[in-house]
Amino acid sequence: MSDPAHRLRGVLLFLTALLLFAALDATAKHLSAIFAVPFMVWVRYLVHFVFMLITVAPSEGRTLFVTRHPWLMTLRALMLVGVTLFMQLALQTLPLAETSALVFTTPLLVALLAGPLLGEKVTSRAWLATLIGFAGALLIARPGGALFGVGVAYAAAAALCYALYQILTRKLVGSETQLRLLFFTALVGTACMAFAPFTHWNGIWPSLTEAALLASLGLYGGVGHFLMIRAFREANASTLAPLLYVQLIWATLLGWLVFSHLPDLPAIIGMLIIGASGLTLALAERRKKPA
Repeated sequence: MSDPAHRLRGVLLFLTALLLFAALDATAKHLSAIFAVPFMVWVRYLVHFVFMLITVAPSEGRTLFVTRHPWLMTLRALMLVGVTLFMQLALQTLPLAETSALVFTTPLLVALLAGPLLGEKVTSRAWLATLIGFAGALLIARPGGALFGVGVAYAAAAALCYALYQILTRKLVGSETQLRLLFFTALVGTACMAFAPFTHWNGIWPSLTEAALLASLGLYGGVGHFLMIRAFREANASTLAPLLYVQLIWATLLGWLVFSHLPDLPAIIGMLIIGASGLTLALAERRKKPA
């Protein structure tokens, strides 16, 4: 882990994964004008599931789904489905960069929820960073601003689901393999959204381009999570965690290039505040652990 070459590979894999996640959100925002969100969520997890069946299942076999914690694993997967669903609903009415920034209040929620749910001590510094971070979120979703209320509510729901997902991941990571955690999200996501083709599809088949974009949702998600797993094998979490907010840069660039949108000055300040608050928490965690 201390080898600089390994750390560099880990950083590059991690940054690529974040770019894929931002591309997933941008593609979902574009497609949400054509297809219903539940249908897109189902396609995203179905492609992810099939991808893992082809690439990982032959070598892993039963170890992919045999677990001692089926209910916690299922609940964790459902939380990630909630992230995907609420994020894509938010993107129907909100710009890409601002939506990503609101969802990136997740580390702040984790810092607060880790106390009652994991028994971790919440320091005064964590409380201060969290309060400042939420002030940044209020700048983005300020009354009288350009963002719509229902979209902000969806983004907040996505952040809460993401926080619970991360907390459940902390509880399970010591007893479950990373590939099993990844496979369960694909399996449960495909199963629980299986109603969507029957209730949220208008019967019109997508064009070849639209079909490719729909399939890319699962590939961005599946490959992105796979690269993230590999990144954490190459570098410590303390090295990678502070880089998480690079996804906000990717989201801002894609929002500008694809949708010709740039955040206004108060939103940019809010995004910087959220990023700084999250980095403060990540660096505090880094000081607790060996590099």
